[in-house]
Amino acid sequence: MFAVIETGGKQYKVQNGDVIYVEKLTAEENAEVQFQVVALGGDKGLKIGTPYVDGASVTGKVLKNGKGKKITVFTYKPKKGSKRKMGHRQPYTKVEIAAING
Repeated sequence: MFAVIETGGKQYKVQNGDVIYVEKLTAEENAEVQFQVVALGGDKGLKIGTPYVDGASVTGKVLKNGKGKKITVFTYKPKKGSKRKMGHRQPYTKVEIAAING
């Protein structure tokens, strides 16, 4: 059985035991989180929600809150002598999928 969940403006296809990296959540480590299910697939076929599947949920366990690798952002305006170099580290939450309830 698999599910398509929505969090942080993105959609993820997950199964039991999967570990995914999502946009930062406000949950602490070892906390349980619930996700809304957009689609649910299994032996009986695919069930698509409008916009979410009624009565379906995905439970996950927060493993870690952290930051990604640093990327360098360089902006400039040609022929003007204007340039700026910045760095960015995107925050994330590492989640293990515990159960798919459908």
